[in-house]
Amino acid sequence: MGPAEGAARPGRFFGVYLLYCLNPRHRGRVYVGFTVNPARRVQQHNGGRKKGGAWRTSGRGPWEMVLIVHGFPSAVAALRFEWAWQHPHASRRLSHVGRRARSEAVFAFHLRVLAHMLRAPPWVRLPLTLRWLRQDFQQDLSPPPPPHMPLAFGPPPPCVPRRGAVPGADSKSELDTEACCALCANTLQDEEGPLCCPHPGCLLRAHVICLAEEFLREEPGQLLPLEGQCPRCRNSLLWGDLVWLSRTGMEEDEEDWELEEEHWTDMLES
Repeated sequence: MGPAEGAARPGRFFGVYLLYCLNPRHRGRVYVGFTVNPARRVQQHNGGRKKGGAWRTSGRGPWEMVLIVHGFPSAVAALRFEWAWQHPHASRRLSHVGRRARSEAVFAFHLRVLAHMLRAPPWVRLPLTLRWLRQDFQQDLSPPPPPHMPLAFGPPPPCVPRRGAVPGADSKSELDTEACCALCANTLQDEEGPLCCPHPGCLLRAHVICLAEEFLREEPGQLLPLEGQCPRCRNSLLWGDLVWLSRTGMEEDEEDWELEEEHWTDMLES
């Protein structure tokens, strides 16, 4: 179906996390943020502003990262998710979510908002993973996440760069024979980042649009596929896995996103 839940995955990591304050003076406070490196980010929060932490968490630690949602196709997608989770009543996609009652804990309210976000467009179509970093904090979401969003526990698996690797291709001659889209037969351009089937021995390469249209034959009213069958080897594929694999050759410096980890509203408070 796709990469194993605990296996290392190629590509970049973009996650939106939930911090919980363990300080008795501020116990129960939470913070939502974006990160490309969860372990480093929680250290920054606990280190204060001088260590790169956010204004809202500085001096109120220790903080524990208890939950993270990851699998976003880009940093922009993750940052939009972060903003909506932080400001649910300013998001038109979450207008149906009721405001927090005085009797509702802040932590429970954020989980309730998250539950509705995972069921709302456009996030409901993304290949996201809901990961509990602290299992003792786990609570069932209501409504539950869609079936294609797995529930995981423990630290995220490491991302493994695989520059230019094409699954199933053992030589340059094999790549040359697959220089055309398997669906439309038009030439594939390097900058288009063709999608490749990850199953051993399958040399499928196709335009993103062509394969998306193939997968969406069963869901004509949707714009983004969830899964489908490889038109060449007939194995089942998750759309999110194909997108991750297509990005393995892209070079991006993690330091480029360090400033994005501190939300722009925190910068205004300084």
